[in-house]
Amino acid sequence: MKRLSVISFIFFAFFFTACEKNTDKNTESQHFVNITDVVPDAILEIRYYSTYNFIGTRIDGYLQPVALLTREAADSLKAVSDDVMRQGYRLKIYDAYRPQCAVDHFVRWSHNPADTTMKRFFYPMLDKPVLFEQDYIMAKSGHTRGSTVDLTLFDMQTEKEVDMGGTFDWFGVESHPDFCGNPLTNEYMGHYDGNMPAENGEINAFQFHNRMILREAMLRHGFKPLDSEWWHFTLENEPFADTYFNFPVEQL
Repeated sequence: MKRLSVISFIFFAFFFTACEKNTDKNTESQHFVNITDVVPDAILEIRYYSTYNFIGTRIDGYLQPVALLTREAADSLKAVSDDVMRQGYRLKIYDAYRPQCAVDHFVRWSHNPADTTMKRFFYPMLDKPVLFEQDYIMAKSGHTRGSTVDLTLFDMQTEKEVDMGGTFDWFGVESHPDFCGNPLTNEYMGHYDGNMPAENGEINAFQFHNRMILREAMLRHGFKPLDSEWWHFTLENEPFADTYFNFPVEQL
């Protein structure tokens, strides 16, 4: 994640933007689609609509448990879905478009050091104040541009999530795609070579390989990865690379 500037940090500490209710079809949401309208095989587990997330409450702007993307990103995700379906998997989506008011909610939460309700589930090895410093939370998110998705694989044979050796939104080096392996060569190395200590052990070859199945499918169909989260991908040719939207997440 990109490091937050001091000016932006101060600004977002004292200001937040309410999500703009979509009442007109000719609004910014006209460029978006419901993912399940384009990718009907996708499974949704919208964590920020629920209380099972790193904050522990429903996040501002998530009015319904749906997932939205720009049409371009959704079309590319359909190609990914068809790809992994042939391999025996479905896509399971945790988050997609994220309104700016939701990001502002993250920022406000970060300024309350006493609120560590979900620490043991998502950041047990980190002190809350370092979450900004280490770029786990930021005042601007690629999700808000509408072409970024957080997802995993669901095994159609076992009817369970694929074992990735870690969970969505785990704040730690264990979430890095190069944890215990080289994602450029798909080589499992059995240890972590980064400059930060791994606090949650290591992942095995099977788990690393599973991460690579998802990664390779996303890369084949026009998405680019993030170097700190194995589940996070952005459409390389995103249509709104400089636009941060703020309409709520709800059925279009």
